[in-house]
Amino acid sequence: MTTIERPAAEVRRTKTWWRRPWVFPLGLLVAAFLAFSLPPYLGLDPARSRIPAPEGVGWYYPVLVTHVGFASVAMVACALQIWPWLRQKHPAVHRRTGRVYVFAGVLPASIAGFAIALASPFGPVNSVSGVLLALLWFGCTAQGYRMARARRFGDHRRWMVRSFALCMSIISNRIWGAVSTIALEPQLNTTFGGSEVALGQAIAGISAWTGWVLPLLLAEWWLERGRGRRRAPA
Repeated sequence: MTTIERPAAEVRRTKTWWRRPWVFPLGLLVAAFLAFSLPPYLGLDPARSRIPAPEGVGWYYPVLVTHVGFASVAMVACALQIWPWLRQKHPAVHRRTGRVYVFAGVLPASIAGFAIALASPFGPVNSVSGVLLALLWFGCTAQGYRMARARRFGDHRRWMVRSFALCMSIISNRIWGAVSTIALEPQLNTTFGGSEVALGQAIAGISAWTGWVLPLLLAEWWLERGRGRRRAPA
């Protein structure tokens, strides 16, 4: 039987499978990232934190742990939300997971992220990036939820794609941090005049901005590309 002769549903299933080869790798990446990132904060020991608390800011560590905890919930729920099989076969579970993503993930995580960004120990460039990221993550997610409540599911999907890009940008941040470290460390005694603080702030600033700006731009390109394809037949 040729492709033309096969039932339309079968063709759609085959097409869908090939168009979504990223589902399993994404879940694996999220699991690996959380397995690496969460343990230092599970014991609530400030000495094990990978981010040093600014001097004299006693509330920083509790808010940081709050951010890490809710953001972890958001990442897991987000990976489930974009799983096509779950969305198509179990829409009720998709809706419940969406509420978890919004109310037990993004909203508290972004509010805590906004607070810790204001007191960032990595300098003002990193701080401004963190503030904007928190505001955009909160805003895109809230708008996406509002569109779903209004049953404007096309708009809901677009806003949630942006929310997904911002949610997963923490993984991109770590990648760019490693790249920036490799590129800039040899310049410690030249560009940065031997100052490890200046080097650290430069690396943190570059990774902070590229970490979420590039995924968000990629998401916008993907959305506009899809819209262009839908317009093409007309």
